[in-house]
Amino acid sequence: MPPSFLMLTLCALLAPTCNQTVSESGSDSVDIEVAFPNLSFARPVDLQHAGDGSGRLFVVEQAGVIRVFENRTDVPTAGIFLDIKSRVDDGSNEMGLLGLAFHPDYAANGFFFVDYTAANPRRTVVARYRVDPGNPAQADPNSELVLLEIEQPFGNHNGGQVAFGPDGYLYIAMGDGGSGGDPQGNGQNRNALLGKILRIDVDNPGAGRNYGIPSDNPFVAALCGPVGCRDEIYAFGLRNPWRFSFDAQGRLWVGDVGQNAWEEIDIVEKGGNYGWNLMEANHCFEPQTGCERDDLLRPVWEYDRDAGRSITGGYVYRGANVPALAGKYVYGDFVSGKIWALAYDGTDAVNEELLDTSLGIASFGEDASGELYLCAFDGKIYRFVPSLSSGVEEVPKGAHRLGASYPNPFDLLTSVPFQLAYAARVEVAVYDALGRLVRTLVQGLQEAGEHRATWDGRDEAGMALAGGTYFVRLRVDDTFVATRQTALAW
Repeated sequence: MPPSFLMLTLCALLAPTCNQTVSESGSDSVDIEVAFPNLSFARPVDLQHAGDGSGRLFVVEQAGVIRVFENRTDVPTAGIFLDIKSRVDDGSNEMGLLGLAFHPDYAANGFFFVDYTAANPRRTVVARYRVDPGNPAQADPNSELVLLEIEQPFGNHNGGQVAFGPDGYLYIAMGDGGSGGDPQGNGQNRNALLGKILRIDVDNPGAGRNYGIPSDNPFVAALCGPVGCRDEIYAFGLRNPWRFSFDAQGRLWVGDVGQNAWEEIDIVEKGGNYGWNLMEANHCFEPQTGCERDDLLRPVWEYDRDAGRSITGGYVYRGANVPALAGKYVYGDFVSGKIWALAYDGTDAVNEELLDTSLGIASFGEDASGELYLCAFDGKIYRFVPSLSSGVEEVPKGAHRLGASYPNPFDLLTSVPFQLAYAARVEVAVYDALGRLVRTLVQGLQEAGEHRATWDGRDEAGMALAGGTYFVRLRVDDTFVATRQTALAW
């Protein structure tokens, strides 16, 4: 049956009033919402998916635990995937288990990689682990293979991100070693691994190491001359690169935390020198004047202490749920709680503030569909969604309203906005084309204002439903009923 006939049929079955308007998001307004209300985490610092087709999400807790769960709004619990608290030293605020990366062929080999700080001596450890062959929900804690250990002179500026690039190599973010002002000069020292982005080959070890060196790394020994350098280095001159990511074009975006005055975003190129500690973003640091050199690469964006004090690098958005963010680099600040989107065409950058929150924004992450999340130190994982105004037409003040679900059609999750003129008993429910109840999303007393329900395409028993046309009904105190159509992709 055509959707129009189904809509008329269900309107007659479900409601005395039925709004058939379908509106698309044309607004730049963006919200965040708690993605998994039943879950809470201890200092979550990273969120990743395994790329294995399972759709699961993995959250890294700073103390040394990785948790795993299904990507469902109503998921009840998160299991422990790996617990290495006994190996991790999180005694300083910036230390701990800091990064997680799944091998591009994880579905076949079960390998994943972590970055953590350890004690006696204080050091960064980059290690490989393997999932338990008999249990995909649990890693083998005894499978550790240490790839790299780097001494840390101080407890801060550890970097910690690990990620595979589009070239299949593992990239590693290392801070300058800590204290303040880079007292050891690590940022500009190519014989040190601190203050760098490193790149190694985890599939082809060699030269007595548990990893290899890509042949086109920019500072392999043959190219260093008498001064010498470390051939793991991909780029240098960074202070504390706190989160990096690759966009769809293969560009490497890095958020580098500043010292006294400036936070910066860099698009990192192979062999690039990003200036620290000669420069802080676009400004001289040491010496305070006369630092300008043609070989120092400048950030694509910077901001000062009026906006924030500790950048958290993010992602170029490639999901479908929030069209207003398409192609923009979304990032935040841990101290101020602000979130921005940066549009960059290779020459010009335009920055817009999205949200001013009270959250300690520790990290961003993507799911398998490219939808964007953030990890906050209130223990919650948030996801980006269109604001209510993006899902409905202008709503008269003092009115109830059911907005259009978004995305529509959807495959993993759709968001259903609704507005209440006053506190009331509310039911938001999903029905199939024959008018049968499929799933109750909201039931009970709700405050006045804007709300949002989500549906993951499952019935009350948690079973995935067949693709097709479904209908969402809002009922308020049995006095107001509205219905809208949504489509679950086949």
